[in-house]
Amino acid sequence: MHGVSHTAPYNRRMSDLHIEDKSSTSRSQSTKTRATASVITSSSPTSTATKRTTTRKRTAHTERSSSTKARTRKTAVVDLAHSAAPAPTLPVEEPGQFGRVAILDITPNEERGLYPARVEIGEQFHVSAEVFIEGRAKAQATAVLRTPRGKIEARIPMVCTNAGLDRFEADLVAGTASNTLPWNDDFAAVRRHLGLWSITIEGWEDVFATWLHDATIKIGVRDIDSNNALLEGADILDRWAASSNKDSGLNAAERKELKAAAAQLRNAELSLDERLQAVRTATIEQLHTTKPLREALSESSPQTLLVQRPKSSFAAWYQFFPRSEGATYREDGSIEQGTFATAISGLERAKQEGFDIVYLPPIFPIGVTNRKGRNNTLVAGPADPGSPFGIGSELGGHDTVDPLLGTMDDFKAFCAKAHELGLEIALDFALQCSPDHPWVTEHPTWFRHKADGTIAFAENPPKKYQDIYPIDFNADMPGIIKETVRLMNLWIDAGVTIFRVDNPHTKPVRFWQEVIAQVTHKHPETLFLAEAFTRPGMMRALSYAGFTQSHCYFPWRNTKEEISQYLLETNGDNGYYQHNTFWPTTPDILTDYVRDNGIAGHAVRAVLAAMGSPSWGIYNGFELIENCQRPGVEEQIDNEKYEIKVRDWSKAEEYGIAGLLTALNRIRRAHMATRSYHNVQLVPTSDPNIVAFMRHTPAYLSEDGKPDTLIIVVNLDGHNAHQSELDLDLAAIGLGDRQSIRVHDELTDRAFEWGSHNFVSLAPWADVAHILSVQY
Repeated sequence: MHGVSHTAPYNRRMSDLHIEDKSSTSRSQSTKTRATASVITSSSPTSTATKRTTTRKRTAHTERSSSTKARTRKTAVVDLAHSAAPAPTLPVEEPGQFGRVAILDITPNEERGLYPARVEIGEQFHVSAEVFIEGRAKAQATAVLRTPRGKIEARIPMVCTNAGLDRFEADLVAGTASNTLPWNDDFAAVRRHLGLWSITIEGWEDVFATWLHDATIKIGVRDIDSNNALLEGADILDRWAASSNKDSGLNAAERKELKAAAAQLRNAELSLDERLQAVRTATIEQLHTTKPLREALSESSPQTLLVQRPKSSFAAWYQFFPRSEGATYREDGSIEQGTFATAISGLERAKQEGFDIVYLPPIFPIGVTNRKGRNNTLVAGPADPGSPFGIGSELGGHDTVDPLLGTMDDFKAFCAKAHELGLEIALDFALQCSPDHPWVTEHPTWFRHKADGTIAFAENPPKKYQDIYPIDFNADMPGIIKETVRLMNLWIDAGVTIFRVDNPHTKPVRFWQEVIAQVTHKHPETLFLAEAFTRPGMMRALSYAGFTQSHCYFPWRNTKEEISQYLLETNGDNGYYQHNTFWPTTPDILTDYVRDNGIAGHAVRAVLAAMGSPSWGIYNGFELIENCQRPGVEEQIDNEKYEIKVRDWSKAEEYGIAGLLTALNRIRRAHMATRSYHNVQLVPTSDPNIVAFMRHTPAYLSEDGKPDTLIIVVNLDGHNAHQSELDLDLAAIGLGDRQSIRVHDELTDRAFEWGSHNFVSLAPWADVAHILSVQY
């Protein structure tokens, strides 16, 4: 897990970080131990190596001369005839050339240098690299984060988490987390911090640590060379005291302390042990931690990082069909469908339950030819409304509001009300047509024709969609791109800020790359959710093309092993590109688990979705335990895609799920640890039905200066109680010196005393889960 306490090897402004001092043994911890530090505004100038990247190009002769002069200034107090020369900083004059310290395998990295890793503004993220120098010399590393304008936002110490592999790691954040919405007046201030940031790794020789290690051994065994070792240390302290203020940041008192220690090392009237004690003081140790002597300073090539707007990672979605919202039965038993005016109730419910994005299925006219009936039957009855995914009729296509829902002005008023409530509107964009769509006659080359001249309807064997014509991109992709961009801009102007794209993996990736680039050029605040259940390569390519989030296989991950693996897959390096959003159910997905586990199963899946990913979503009706499958398929019977549902929302309270959804969104908003795709660690449990994991954000990354840790424990069995032992790594959350900790259950408001070894008991008729916040 990222984000644990550590001893920071270097930070220019350690006072801003509030880092607890731990023993130096933390540098040899396992790969679970990660460096963490806050993003701080650095007013300190960059090092000589850093400046070189921003100045005008100089000739090789001038570069070498300048480097020589710089080295002469830094080592002026050293008599090189009687001491070892310090390792110089070597200029890097061409791509691929190594510096004095080698830096390899930086993560996250851009594939082929083209596709930057993506994070939301203020989202905790993780960097690592291999950093090493020849021989026994000790290397250290620093991560440098720069804004799109090149300003150093932070210079972060990295911790060696695997000495054998020279692996250094650190956590950072770019900017400050925000809930500002695109239409808010202060969004312009947020937008200034978005765009391409950069990360560089500085490697340097820790000559003091190398010397102290060797000198301690020599003095301990009274090696014949002990005196020379102490004199060498004195020379190192002199160089340290004379080091550039731009790099070390030493003040006058600190330089005086180093010089005094150097004098003590040289004092032959003292014993060897007394002389060595000069560098064993708390002051020298703290200076080595915060303001070290950095020689052989080498800088990696910059890695770019795309910082995106709020809701690009951390989002809570709520889906409903406007035609079902406010729908009622007439006296004759027929249904009066809902409209945008009555659908305000859906907005208010989403707001009350704590969601921030409302997702609507297509709202366009529905075709008549081959219209589907209830439960996807091939023949529609006279009262069947048809599937909203069969888009287009004589009334219009993708640029027209279905008159049964209202007018374009009604839709704009609906969006305005959503904005008033602080909700974003996401509109489903399904690039397909009914046989009645105007495009069929206006653009016949946009469709695939069979040998007999007829247009082929959509298929995804064994499923057939006789009411839908798919688009063929071979004949006129530029024309389809132009029309798609026009349509998206039209709906953005009406109030849409997000598009949920239906089956984007069945269209060319290049098509989406062009469309998203053109739309975001004019409307950079626009986000895109991919409804793509497909191969990993295609999912990654869609992310590269510009899709911000993606549906995923979470609904089918139900066992402890499956969930554990998927949590790490979602909340790891994959999370820099594919932002999985966890939905327990959708109109197309109702798994056997949800069908078979009743209210408890709904609660389990909601907790896992809300806590397992920064982005999660609920399809309405979940609150009413709508879990009856259509025989033979994993979707609901009486599917809302093919009919209008009249719901009795007064029954929601008796199930308790609506209250749980509200609590989950409250917990998410209150805890920064839930915002990141890069801070999850599994917690071992002894029962195969109990899964547990942690999210941790250290104090110096949090907004209130306190660590934020949530421990989530879930009973996956919706019918039986289970007990489990649970082992908690207290050191991973900065509490390794504690025997016990206090935790607060955010769901039940109860408090517990925990330690490194714990016992839990969860029953579906009582508590299906704990969400425990650690009390620091």
